[in-house]
Amino acid sequence: MAEAIEKAILRAVTTMRENLGEQLTVDDMARSAMFSKFHFTRLFQRVTGVSPGRFLSALRLQRAKELLLSTDLNVADISLTVGYNSVGTFSSRFTRSVGMPPTTYRRRAGYAAHIAVEHGRTGSSADSRVFGKVLPTVGAAELVFIGLFRERIPEGRPARCAVLLEAGSFQLDRVPSGTWYLLAQAVTEDPGGTEEDCDREPEVLVATHGPLTIRPDTATEVDLMLAPVSDLDPPVLLALLEARKAALARAMSVEGLDAAPERVRAYQPGRAA
Repeated sequence: MAEAIEKAILRAVTTMRENLGEQLTVDDMARSAMFSKFHFTRLFQRVTGVSPGRFLSALRLQRAKELLLSTDLNVADISLTVGYNSVGTFSSRFTRSVGMPPTTYRRRAGYAAHIAVEHGRTGSSADSRVFGKVLPTVGAAELVFIGLFRERIPEGRPARCAVLLEAGSFQLDRVPSGTWYLLAQAVTEDPGGTEEDCDREPEVLVATHGPLTIRPDTATEVDLMLAPVSDLDPPVLLALLEARKAALARAMSVEGLDAAPERVRAYQPGRAA
């Protein structure tokens, strides 16, 4: 039964991907999954962790990121291609989710200068922390980004974040009180040294835990198992891969790390918030 439900949800996701420029409704998605609208919405939320509308919006912004880096289309044309009638609405949502305006994202070739964390959260405690281990289910993971986000879809500024040079132990300090989702994302190391291996794109690994309730002066342990990203995983909108590179460079500069460290080190932008 679970497999049949996942296949139905995958049909809906495929319909979304193939019609990003169209004004899809929940009824359209439910028909592709062959469920009633209300049953479909409930099952979609259970399987993916987000509503169908939020998932579709994330797919549109993910596609916009790809078009900005791979084509010469202007921002107005890209916004229409991914289903936005207003370029102003598209630009504001892109900026809020990705962390920079579309034109800046293109100019920087997808690279973020630094990882910015949220400010102004109430209920923050200097003694609240989240710690644990991040382990891959396949291969060896490197450049692991870990962040606490408000929602299941990682977008905007994380409350706290860290970068590991490889999978292993992590700790996020001074975590604000509230309800969060803990995200980890990494890439697999090159498994071989052949020409074919060098041409192959590294595999993206993801893990999510939540909702996670943080109370003042508490220590919360969470272990995450990284697995290959699937079509049922909500897209990662924040430029995490680019942010990890920037954070790694800063960490190596500050701490004097070697290019191939023998042990795991973490850079936590949240420490300075």
